[in-house]
Amino acid sequence: MLDLVLAGGGMMLPIIIASVIAMAIIFERLYTLRRSRVMGGDPVGTVQSWLGHGGLTQARLSQLARLSPLGQILAAGLAGSHSAEEMRTRIEDAGRHVAHQMERYLNTLGTIALITPLLGLLGTVIGIIDVFQAITSNSSGGMVPPELLAGGIAKALVTTAAGIMVAVPAFIFHRYFRGLIDELIIDMESDAIRLVDMLHPVDNARRRSA
Repeated sequence: MLDLVLAGGGMMLPIIIASVIAMAIIFERLYTLRRSRVMGGDPVGTVQSWLGHGGLTQARLSQLARLSPLGQILAAGLAGSHSAEEMRTRIEDAGRHVAHQMERYLNTLGTIALITPLLGLLGTVIGIIDVFQAITSNSSGGMVPPELLAGGIAKALVTTAAGIMVAVPAFIFHRYFRGLIDELIIDMESDAIRLVDMLHPVDNARRRSA
């Protein structure tokens, strides 16, 4: 493996760095975007239980916000005394912030998926240039030493392969995380609507009939 890395030349260094960053992002997002962590069980049921046992105190709202990103959104909607429309507005504002946090690092992962094949292609070009330089610098006019040609060709092939090997999993996980976030946002919206309907059943009935 080390021989292949060395054969790839200087362009292997940015490709390796990109692969390390991509792996770190993938593992971090796999941990952060777990459904159990994002949804936090059934926070709407927890709120309903609190309403029947002492009400919603500031301490309970703080506890709800710490439970999960969904709990953070619901706590923002429950803070203070608001109408159904005001509650929806506060939930939407908090939801945009949480969605932004859920998409953290994904742009970097997508960029890595895009640029690593280009870095590999650049390494290929450099390797081919080395081959031609070896040919043109052969002042004797005889056969070019095979090791010189092999070194340039190896550099061209290794960097291309390395760039693709980094780009493919980075692209796959980028798409996976995008889809996962969309699913989680839909589920969070559903729970937020449940909460608003639970606290403002009359207002919601009027809105649906209008």
